Amino acid sequence: MTKKKVILEVNDVSRSYFEGGKEFKALEHIRFDLYAQDFVCIVGPSGCGKSTLLRIIVGLDRPTSGEVLFEGKPIEAKNPQVAMVFQSFAIFPWLTVEQNVELGLEARRVAPSMRAEKAKRYIEIVGLTGFENAFPRELSGGMKQRVGLARALATDTVLLCMDEPFSALDALTAQNLRDEILELWSDPALPPDAVLMVTHSIEEAVYLADRVIVLSGRPGRQVAELEIDLPRPRNRREPEFYGWVDDIYSLIV
Repeated sequence: MTKKKVILEVNDVSRSYFEGGKEFKALEHIRFDLYAQDFVCIVGPSGCGKSTLLRIIVGLDRPTSGEVLFEGKPIEAKNPQVAMVFQSFAIFPWLTVEQNVELGLEARRVAPSMRAEKAKRYIEIVGLTGFENAFPRELSGGMKQRVGLARALATDTVLLCMDEPFSALDALTAQNLRDEILELWSDPALPPDAVLMVTHSIEEAVYLADRVIVLSGRPGRQVAELEIDLPRPRNRREPEFYGWVDDIYSLIV
């Protein structure tokens, strides 16, 4: 059996904040690896440090102790192979769809003609063909999130990190985007190689993930790492599906 490539190593990560001489612990001793072709979700109660952990993983914050390695090297915020999709869309209202998607490529000093070509390709992949010159104010919530996704993928992302990306969307749009993310992830010809996603929805985690990392209440401690062995596509109505949801819920409460 071929051993999977290790993409990400989260090694004993803790994060504390200090105020008025007092220490407030957000995370304690989080440890897991992420491999090629992984889809991993992080769940836990509100305020347990899920988003803080994701910010540390992409290099936007630093752990108080421990380390995060991407392909064997310390993570850096400017790593173009690690991309982040936010809950709040995080696209610039004064730029068109195509200009927003090109931002990461521009930062890497890709030639304008190549930027336009790659942007158009990923705009098509996420289903926004015809909206290249539209501004965010002209788009629905789901379309804005597709812009963020296209921008994340356009840099040939190896690791895609997402922070509750569907929570601001209506139920139907959110489900459509979940299925589209799974389709992208499962296609070896397209990025990303692996997905790491924070979600407050246990059902969403069971629907999407191969593995689920369960955190306790603050300070966030890793209480379980579960391998979801349900076949795909997954049926929410099956007893086995809700068996996993109940198991994870019992760990959190």
